[in-house]
Amino acid sequence: MEIDKAIRESNDRWLKTKYEKAIYVIQRALALYSIEEVAFSFNGGKDSTVLMHLLRAGYFLHKGEQISTGAPDNFPVRTIYFESSSAFPEINSFTYDCAATYGLQMDIIHTDFKSGLEALLKAKPIRAIFLGVRIGDPTAVGQEQFSPSSIGWPPFMRVNPILDWSYRDVWAFLLTCKVKYCSLYDQGYTSIGSIHDTVPNALLSISNTPCSEEKFRPAYLLSDGRLERAGRVTKFSSSKKSPALSNGLTNVDLQKNGLLTASTIAVGDEILLGTVEDQLGPSLLKKLHSIGWTVSQTAVVRNDVDSVAEEVERRGSTNDLVFIYGGVGPLHSDVTMAGVAKAFGVRLAPDEEFEEYLRHVIGDYCPSDRNEMALLPEGITELLHHEKLPVPLLKCKNVIVFTATNVPELETEWESLIELTQSSGLLSVLEPYVSKRLTTDLSDVATAKPLSKLCLEFPDLHIGCYRKTRYGPLVISFTGKDRARIELAAEALCKKFPSGSFSEIDSSG
Repeated sequence: MEIDKAIRESNDRWLKTKYEKAIYVIQRALALYSIEEVAFSFNGGKDSTVLMHLLRAGYFLHKGEQISTGAPDNFPVRTIYFESSSAFPEINSFTYDCAATYGLQMDIIHTDFKSGLEALLKAKPIRAIFLGVRIGDPTAVGQEQFSPSSIGWPPFMRVNPILDWSYRDVWAFLLTCKVKYCSLYDQGYTSIGSIHDTVPNALLSISNTPCSEEKFRPAYLLSDGRLERAGRVTKFSSSKKSPALSNGLTNVDLQKNGLLTASTIAVGDEILLGTVEDQLGPSLLKKLHSIGWTVSQTAVVRNDVDSVAEEVERRGSTNDLVFIYGGVGPLHSDVTMAGVAKAFGVRLAPDEEFEEYLRHVIGDYCPSDRNEMALLPEGITELLHHEKLPVPLLKCKNVIVFTATNVPELETEWESLIELTQSSGLLSVLEPYVSKRLTTDLSDVATAKPLSKLCLEFPDLHIGCYRKTRYGPLVISFTGKDRARIELAAEALCKKFPSGSFSEIDSSG
């Protein structure tokens, strides 16, 4: 079965774990109920799309039979679809496409959810319904993987295989399995309701596009899953921009604080073996933070072409930019450029211009290695020239390669990159992140619940906690792009405890 095969072949251990747990819940339900007694509630959204494919895989594994996408009758789980006049046309179209492609046995209901469900359960022997509910959804409160329906509703078992899945997990699954999803998600929609309460997520706005035609990045590029529902607002026909508030933020605020995401990759066996300490990584993270970029992932990979290629392909598909360093040079362990080339499916080819730069730097000291060092990914490499740099920086599509071997060299390369940005728009400079830190002698137990509530009240901020020593004071950090929001959050926290419980350490930005 193609879904199970894609997950098994993936290197994403976290996704594999979530997949296996979800499949277990599905198989358990199929063991408890006959196929006539189960149904699947599908709404065309990303969560139910994930669940549809999990159900297909789970049924296949449960029965031990091959399910072909060309054999619709092999997937007998009844599918419930509540068709509404306020649904997006793209949702309806995607739903019917799925029904045709995967042979979904559709029960289409045109009434409200509760009334339609009551009528269906009277007509059919349904005892359990698979739902694509995740923690964080408004309807998820108090639910478990198996939860009886609420009082006042017709009796059935709610089965929630992806209850513990995050926004990241959902997109990791869809992208890993390379399955189709509703086209709205490629237009900046991150959580889809009705046409009356859903707009593209302003955090994905591409700010440098003309105002007459605002564009958005795909939903899978939203780095902070807590802001998934930022596009659930009230539309106003009199304005192209919605003035609705979302957790205290206007659309203007969200666009000003728009997110661009990056990943960093260090290449080096020595780092993994603990022989050397990666000093470039922390420095690079601070620099990205200072220009308002969000770092979604950092990784260290072996000096192995396939390892580099897999990581570059994975991170490049879900981030605006990828920064990679280490493994550049003439040695047998310098495989970074070969890995980048493999990630984009191109070959390494001599670059005469780059070779000329190398000739000036290397001279005649190692003539046998010079041509090999000038091999670059063919057709996708851009040389970023700057007078401060002895050789240009390398940009391969959305991957930037640093050749620095120490922090001072990285400083020079970064400063050059920023200066090039000012003239060419290579690297967007956003509102920088600012932060504030408070310290307290309160225990973790005393602060845990208030801090959890605070995170829900201020989803646009990163609120972190740590101790420098086991018995030292608790440090609470607030990080975001709006100083006023940070101050408001800190003030809200202080009000939850007696006066004097917190003191400020410092703030930045």
